[in-house]
Amino acid sequence: MADRRLQVFHTVARLLSFTKAAEELHMTQPAVTFQVRQLEEQFNTRLFDRTHNRISLTDAGEKVYEYAERIFQLYNEMDNSVRELTGDISGVLIIGASTTIAEYMLPVLLGDFKAKNPEVTIRLKVANTDGIVSAVENNEIDLGVVEAPVNNKNLVVEECRTDQLVLIVPPGHELANEKLVPMSKIIEYPFICREEGSGTREVMIESMLEAGINQADMRIAMELGNLEAIKGAVESGMGISIISRATVEKELKLGTLVAIEVDPPINRPFSFVHQKQKFKARAMDELLAFARNYCKEQQTDQ
Repeated sequence: MADRRLQVFHTVARLLSFTKAAEELHMTQPAVTFQVRQLEEQFNTRLFDRTHNRISLTDAGEKVYEYAERIFQLYNEMDNSVRELTGDISGVLIIGASTTIAEYMLPVLLGDFKAKNPEVTIRLKVANTDGIVSAVENNEIDLGVVEAPVNNKNLVVEECRTDQLVLIVPPGHELANEKLVPMSKIIEYPFICREEGSGTREVMIESMLEAGINQADMRIAMELGNLEAIKGAVESGMGISIISRATVEKELKLGTLVAIEVDPPINRPFSFVHQKQKFKARAMDELLAFARNYCKEQQTDQ
């Protein structure tokens, strides 16, 4: 309903890239450029400065962007108000989640939500915690669900539930019969570690530092970005690792891995992250409410 030229301009201004805007809007770059030029012709002024393959907003562009934000905010308020009257919940939501959450928590949550709200289309993007936070900052996704603390004060961060990290070893390992293993003991063995930017790795290293252990003291045998690969490496006797307890339920039942609590314990939050000023559709409000209730129920069951 809103002016298409203004929508295209707003996307380019937000991303400061014609290429990224074209990808997000599912348009060709020439089509995006044409829409922006039409708007510039309407105002009879340039809205972007283009220099050395980089763009920036002119003073006029800044003013148009400011009004565009207000216009789309009002449009979304109107849309939500009408949908509340009609009881309609629909639209497209782009969710971003770090690997652990995407593979072991979201499938059931989103499946149940989709069953109750079939008109809502959900797109899921998977990356490590740093990647998801960056995508939220750049407005590339509506909602992020991450597994490590978020330090950006410009984002809304809401803790969903607490996750426990445990040490995993193969059966027969000399630590397999231990009930509790001190962090200082872990550095004596080859370690299979998550990649840089992983929430699991960040929380683990922070806990080690608090226990007086330097990362350089660890015997890192390899770094892997895939949880299944890490579990497979540990099962094969290539090293030990620390991962979420929620990700090893199957292996514990099959007896292919042993989970041991560490001392001091490592707990971390699973959190929802979104923009403070994000134009929220009713579908996003419904998803957040549904997810909060789901996490509360899961926490109670533990």
